[in-house]
Amino acid sequence: NSFITRTNTCGELCSAHVGQEVTLYGWIQYQRQGLFLVLRDFQGLTQIIIPQDEAHSHVKKLLSNAPVESVVRVTGIVSPRPPGQENPKMPTGDIEVKVETAEILNSCKKLPFEIKEFIKKSEALRMQYRYLDLRSFQLQYNLRLRSQIVMRMREYLCNLHGFVDVETPTLFKRTPGGAKEFLVPSREPGKFYSLPQSPQQFKQLLMVGGLDRYFQVARCYRDEGSRPDRQPEFTQIDIEMSFVDQAGIQRLIEGLLQYSWPEERGCIMTPFPSMTYEEALADYGTDKPDTRFGMKIMDISDFLRRLDIQFVQNALSYPRGTVKAICIPQGVRYLKNKDLETLKESAKSQFNQKIMEIFCRPDGSLKSLLTKFLGEKQQSELIQALNMQVDDVVLLAAGEHKQVCSALGSLRLESADLLEAAGLVLRDPMAFHFLWVVDFPLFLPKEENPTELESAHHPFTAPHPSDISFLYSDPTKVRSQHYDLVLNGSEVGGGSIRIHNAEQQRFVLEKVLKEDSEVLSHLLEALEFGAPPHGGIALGLDRLISVIVDAPSIRDVIAFPKSFRGRDLMGNAPDYVTPEELEPYHIQVSWPLAEKEAKQN
Repeated sequence: NSFITRTNTCGELCSAHVGQEVTLYGWIQYQRQGLFLVLRDFQGLTQIIIPQDEAHSHVKKLLSNAPVESVVRVTGIVSPRPPGQENPKMPTGDIEVKVETAEILNSCKKLPFEIKEFIKKSEALRMQYRYLDLRSFQLQYNLRLRSQIVMRMREYLCNLHGFVDVETPTLFKRTPGGAKEFLVPSREPGKFYSLPQSPQQFKQLLMVGGLDRYFQVARCYRDEGSRPDRQPEFTQIDIEMSFVDQAGIQRLIEGLLQYSWPEERGCIMTPFPSMTYEEALADYGTDKPDTRFGMKIMDISDFLRRLDIQFVQNALSYPRGTVKAICIPQGVRYLKNKDLETLKESAKSQFNQKIMEIFCRPDGSLKSLLTKFLGEKQQSELIQALNMQVDDVVLLAAGEHKQVCSALGSLRLESADLLEAAGLVLRDPMAFHFLWVVDFPLFLPKEENPTELESAHHPFTAPHPSDISFLYSDPTKVRSQHYDLVLNGSEVGGGSIRIHNAEQQRFVLEKVLKEDSEVLSHLLEALEFGAPPHGGIALGLDRLISVIVDAPSIRDVIAFPKSFRGRDLMGNAPDYVTPEELEPYHIQVSWPLAEKEAKQN
């Protein structure tokens, strides 16, 4: 308060201040019949008593007529609340301020929505009036916690471990592979900048430059269109180190998160558990498992292999054929028939995977299309293999390994949502389960053309030392030195040890990925000038904070986010520009097409 004319904030007054004259600034949260109002600022709430005597009639008139959310200055005396009128739910609930003088600094016009947590507002309206939405307690809390965590991260990296905070360029050139990039026109005909999807090349070049330890709170850009819970611009805690291995990066990040973790969210234990990509896929059907609850995928191929069931034998005839299942605890009690139909339809539409149900009756017997192929002893063995209890429901899938696992992994999460909606708590929002996922494949078949390969992470990721020979003979068998950090089923970080050998990097680009290496000639040349072994990671700050505060969307931890369609509803961006403004960039717009898109939007 030494910089401004208020004496205190609205969240700090208590019984110790009784008798003092104070000056407060804030917004009128609530006003009741000209008797009192509640003043709010960034730190909290204070009850203000409006004077009723004739000498202060002008103050009473001023405050009684002021609309809610008007900005005011009040000066008055701190007094204890009358006995029985204390409010233990408010930090300032033992006192009130009796006003002597007041000033309306800015009156508020009619609000588009009430600024109260319990008032439901559409997200579009919240984003159109984001500056009002920011006044809510939850957004204030989220942004302040985010600021504190970032500050602690800076302390840990720079002050304790010698990292250098370096800003890297935003205007750069296209990077092969990865997400689609935004283009920025230049004044040179036909030439465009790209906004970097990450500072990947720059941080590697900083290692070549001998900085040894780099970090940045980096703004990143991806033109991914309409994707739920994604943002076209987002923030990463970007890190790179020289002379480091995978274990070293993991230890650094565990220490960083432990150091910056908010006290009110409890302690996190290190080291974080780790599992391979193949284990994650087999047990959870995803490379970002939520390990807060069970319902792991079970393989019952060996049990069913000896039975003469046609669909089972067909499935097991695939090169990686399998029969797997998940057990939904108390599914009979908590899930309706329409819920089970929804789950089956979801598997069919998303994964082209058929699902069979098995119910465990109160007498312990099974109800399923499968039971006609099973004798009593085999039913008992199946119950044991699936660890079924009374009222459990099993969802069974047969087919190719990855398809079956992916389908059951998705149903596992959907089932958990349905169980929790019905009242069975599976995932504690105050539990934080970190997990390293390692040994990813280095390359994956392209969806649009499975005979061609693309980088599973990015083209600069180093192959696993044990698999380097496969790089030149069978690249599909190569594991990578890539690692993801998962928290409660969300990927909050990803990184890798990098290729630091120019010859190997050129081979990956040209021979495996069939990319034009000329685009990366500057990086390839840099690797020939004594590039040290190096590796790094990027933590998705928006996603990390949203999981910590249990926000329904990452938009709730970003001050000015874009909408689902990537638009700024407050400033109406992107917007049209005139032909005259485009002329220096040698660009012409096909206006009929633009108008057509405008109508669609």
